[in-house]
Amino acid sequence: MTKFFTYALFIILTFSFAGYAQKSSKAKARAIALAKAKEKEVQATFDKLVEGIKQVDAEKVMSVYHKNPKTLFFNYNGSATIGWENMYNNRKSSYTNRSNVNLEITGLRIEILSPTSAYVSCKWKQTQEFKGELEQSTGRMTLIFKKFGKDWKVLHLHTSPDSFPSEVVIPPSEKKDSGN
Repeated sequence: MTKFFTYALFIILTFSFAGYAQKSSKAKARAIALAKAKEKEVQATFDKLVEGIKQVDAEKVMSVYHKNPKTLFFNYNGSATIGWENMYNNRKSSYTNRSNVNLEITGLRIEILSPTSAYVSCKWKQTQEFKGELEQSTGRMTLIFKKFGKDWKVLHLHTSPDSFPSEVVIPPSEKKDSGN
């Protein structure tokens, strides 16, 4: 009788662990699928940003950023711009002088940190005409994303050039003492 109970207990435990493992595998598969879906959403927002830069379209570029006075931009020139409105005005001002923009992205990395947060990092190479002069620069950038409702928005941008430009263009919001 003891052998019967031992075998019965062994069989019950075996099927219990097998069932748990299957549920665990299904939960992992669902989590991976959900993360991949969120990654595609973030990628689409990032692609819209890159497209806006190439098209020299300030409205399209700024539509991916969180429209908030605390949105923070660490600029290529070492300055910081605080606030969506300030950056929008800076972009509108500088975009009137830009044309023939080409932007190549390499090493793109998208990390989903939670259901509502992610970051993107990459290397970039940009060529453009600025006030009729050909410019080329390369660097790295990191963007912090947060999901608001259905939309992913950038809360923070940090961009660093590989080499500091010989002539630094200071955005209009940074020319006055803005407390940055």
